[in-house]
Amino acid sequence: MSEKRPQQVYTLAIEVGRKPGDGLPDKATGAGLICYASGVDEAEAVRETVAILKQADLAPLDVSGYGTLEERLKNGDEIDDEERELMERALAENSVIVAQMTPFYE
Repeated sequence: MSEKRPQQVYTLAIEVGRKPGDGLPDKATGAGLICYASGVDEAEAVRETVAILKQADLAPLDVSGYGTLEERLKNGDEIDDEERELMERALAENSVIVAQMTPFYE
């Protein structure tokens, strides 16, 4: 019997385009999202996040991964308490947390 790999939380930056019913402001051309997503690896976290965003009538165009908390700390990123709490919540709930959404305008 193989050992189950532990879930980790990955920081993802996602660019979304426009789609009817997406809830973005009228004049926005898309948006940028920062998400914390749990997964056994970054690929799973990306797949789950894209699937959830599509269910929410968003149109994911591009995903950039920034790694786990440990990887980000090794890279010198400063991570405040609020960000850590959101990461812990994503892990505890085995979910995707959208921490920030910034609409884009031309």
